[in-house]
Amino acid sequence: MAFQFTDSNVEEIIASGKPVVVDFWATWCGPCVALGPTIEKLAQEYEGRVVIGKYNTEDENDFATANRIMSIPTVLFFKDGKKTAIRLTGLQPEEVVRQKVEELLAL
Repeated sequence: MAFQFTDSNVEEIIASGKPVVVDFWATWCGPCVALGPTIEKLAQEYEGRVVIGKYNTEDENDFATANRIMSIPTVLFFKDGKKTAIRLTGLQPEEVVRQKVEELLAL
């Protein structure tokens, strides 16, 4: 199951140094909802190797603001406690998201 990121836990998880994938989404966003099953599937596939989860911009906003999230869905990738240059915006096919997760692991 995809991890539920919040303003109170996201910084600590990123600081752990593990590879982290954060999907910024909202319930009213059709493309965000469509991306949800891909995030859930990859969270299960990469469990133990990558923390993959969702950050609801309706309920939380500090981390989204700090990362200049202007449109959703946006997926950010973190490793070794730092944001990487890998970023996806908009609805993406599962194979594209999986490729970016593999790219993150290869960093």
